[in-house]
Amino acid sequence: MSDRKLAGQFFDAAIGLLRRVRDEDAGDIEAAGALIADTVADGGRLFAFGAGHSSLAAQDVVYRAGGLALMNLLAVPGVVGVDVMPATLGSALERVDGLASAVLDSSPLRAGDVLVIISLSGRNALPVEMAMNARALGVKVIGVTSVAYASETKSRHVSGTYLKDHCDIVLDSKIAVGDAEVTLETIEAPFAPASTVVTTALLQAVMATAAGALADRGIEPPLLRSGNVDGGHEWNGRVMTEYGDRIFYRR
Repeated sequence: MSDRKLAGQFFDAAIGLLRRVRDEDAGDIEAAGALIADTVADGGRLFAFGAGHSSLAAQDVVYRAGGLALMNLLAVPGVVGVDVMPATLGSALERVDGLASAVLDSSPLRAGDVLVIISLSGRNALPVEMAMNARALGVKVIGVTSVAYASETKSRHVSGTYLKDHCDIVLDSKIAVGDAEVTLETIEAPFAPASTVVTTALLQAVMATAAGALADRGIEPPLLRSGNVDGGHEWNGRVMTEYGDRIFYRR
């Protein structure tokens, strides 16, 4: 089989997943965008969290040209991306009971805020406890996960529950258990994960929906512009000054 055909298989799989979430998650995407717009209009703050590779989608909506300036990264040391050494430590930390409580206790999250939690499997202790404890604080939680894991894997949280069980809104990425879209007879393991593509697209669709919902209410969405276009820095400076009390990545 040619490399080009394998590439085409991956693109076809990713496009198919994107079409599914566009069509099947449309109502939840609209609800998530409306919740974010409500929060912005009511003076609340926005946060995103993801562990391991799920953090990539969280980072993609923070300090992003074309994105909402109010989206902040809720960082947990050792689990943001794969920069910790050894990289396997990040996976281990996701399973530690009590870590979410320590993070939230020292974070600026408060009642009336929104926290987007991204976890492909939604089965580990960290995202489950993050959602549970955030809601106990009066924070609205948007979960981005693959619901299939809840029926095909065992929860690693003492409650036996999953991220999806502790969210105000769930966005289902439709990713199959194992997150690999391509197989080949001569390769023993499946390969080519699509979760980052799909999850990132889901969240950008939510942000676009939120921006439109704010505009419909006569509120200028606090959007950032690229610093590589003329006037971008000046635009961003104005937005950050206006909303400085709700932006934490500059402190």
